[in-house]
Amino acid sequence: MREPPPPLDAGRIFATLRRHDVRFVVIGGIAAQAWGSPSLTGDLDICYERDPENLPRLAAALRELGARLRGPGVPPDLPFKIDPTTFELGDHFTLRTVAGDLDCLGTPAGTVGYRDVAAESTVIDLYGGPVRIVSLENLMRMKRAAGRAKDRAELEILGALRDELERRGALTIGPPGPMPAGPTKRRRPRGSRPKPPKRPRGRR
Repeated sequence: MREPPPPLDAGRIFATLRRHDVRFVVIGGIAAQAWGSPSLTGDLDICYERDPENLPRLAAALRELGARLRGPGVPPDLPFKIDPTTFELGDHFTLRTVAGDLDCLGTPAGTVGYRDVAAESTVIDLYGGPVRIVSLENLMRMKRAAGRAKDRAELEILGALRDELERRGALTIGPPGPMPAGPTKRRRPRGSRPKPPKRPRGRR
């Protein structure tokens, strides 16, 4: 019988990645939710920077989270060496951690890697701390390139969100700023949770 995953604790994963100064951008379902999608997700997806400085940090964070490989046919006790060399030799890693399932992608579909994904990202307050999140347009580009049925379905939702945000003039995407080093004013993407239009009041 396949072992059920631990409940996803995205806040714990984010806090661990920040503590180790890992450079990453949130993509996938959590990013879609931050932009206003009602779709549910059971894992966390990140795009990590594949440079010699960042890979040791990522490896240290994953060791702290007790990461191991997961997937169809992957035995739970399969040896998995978490070190920079592993991430240099691979790119996509589907992992199970003590804080839930985590997918680490160096080069998500439709992109050329971290710098491409981070180019229009935004730092927002998510699950208790600052997190860099992919732009809506880049998220849609990834979904379009992945091409799975669930990606196509989510693409329709994201497209409707983009159209609504553009109609309201709320879709503001700019170049990334530095990750806050201390207490600072943080924000969600403008219009990430659009309010329903007010109903016209009847005449009295």
